[in-house]
Amino acid sequence: MTQGSTVQGTVAEGYEAVREEFVAFVAGEQPDYEGQLCAYVDGRRVVDLWAGEGVDAGSLYGVFSCTKGAAHLVTALLVQDGTLELDRKVTYYWPEFGVEGKSTLTLRDLLAHRAGLVGTDTGFSPAELADDRALAERLADQRPFWRPGSAFGYHALTMGALTGEVIRRATGHTVQELYEERVRAPYGLDFHLGLPASREPRFRATQSMLPTPAQQAEAELRRTGPHTLPSIARNQHAPVPTDLESLPNDRAVRANGPASVGGVASARGLAGMYAAMISEVDEKAPLLKGDTLAEFGQPHSAGHDLVCRAHAVFGLGFECTAETWHPFLGAGTLGHCGAAGSQAFADPRSGLAYGYTRRRFAYPGGAAPENDRLAAAVHEAALRG
Repeated sequence: MTQGSTVQGTVAEGYEAVREEFVAFVAGEQPDYEGQLCAYVDGRRVVDLWAGEGVDAGSLYGVFSCTKGAAHLVTALLVQDGTLELDRKVTYYWPEFGVEGKSTLTLRDLLAHRAGLVGTDTGFSPAELADDRALAERLADQRPFWRPGSAFGYHALTMGALTGEVIRRATGHTVQELYEERVRAPYGLDFHLGLPASREPRFRATQSMLPTPAQQAEAELRRTGPHTLPSIARNQHAPVPTDLESLPNDRAVRANGPASVGGVASARGLAGMYAAMISEVDEKAPLLKGDTLAEFGQPHSAGHDLVCRAHAVFGLGFECTAETWHPFLGAGTLGHCGAAGSQAFADPRSGLAYGYTRRRFAYPGGAAPENDRLAAAVHEAALRG
């Protein structure tokens, strides 16, 4: 346990600077800050820290789009097995998908956020957002918002359902079932796509952000109309607009674990999954082979994101984390952030797997700013070896 702060936990020899960085960050935060930081290097846990009243290493948080990392690890495993083929048309697996100009879209382009299916014309109900099958049925009939394959935009609430339906058609199992069988259970990970009722007492409900006046003014300037692509992708045009901040606080979302945003995890769970992806863990070989890691981590969509209205870089289902968030990381780093501020990734070149959670929604969404300094500290220590 560290002294003189609310930070608890341990770091391995050589990672003391990471603890110091986390302590310094927590000291400057609001008194009710809660968060966890965990990292593995070459399959060994080297950082395991947490802070906040009533928090421990087993506390669980809604991790929003970090969920996409788990869903697309399953996808990568199925590609590696030969069950899925990236350059097959989506209609090969899902015939009903091929209407409204979508018949030529490949699985590769779908995974690279190039389908144009960021939402539907009329939006989704809260019940639909908790149900990947319901989302997929709606999206199969939807006309894309741009010509498939011609551009890309972040499929924030729909990517997991689209990928998940391809997986279900190809295997007869949901992505949640396969993740549980092939990833979560074998490694005992506290990263759930469907949180069991028995683990509900460990869940810490997401708290709304507390923006400063300057941040609130900036948010007002960035506000978009209800029928713009950003608003459609966030389901803001629906009869009941989605309150993203409270999404994981809905038991139906936690119980079903929709594969875009419904995951619940600890930092140990996030980092542990990415460690298993790239390293030997518990005497088990890495889940992904080098060729698979390179394929899924290679940039496939880079440039202007039509939804985020900013520069972005995506691999296949994963963010290219070095190009999008942390430029000090190695080429081929793949992962995914989450809207409340969580971050998770694997850097195969350094052997680093990183996980971070926080309870209060960070402004303005995506990986919270503190990840820059925390991830840099871990990466520097890993390189010193």
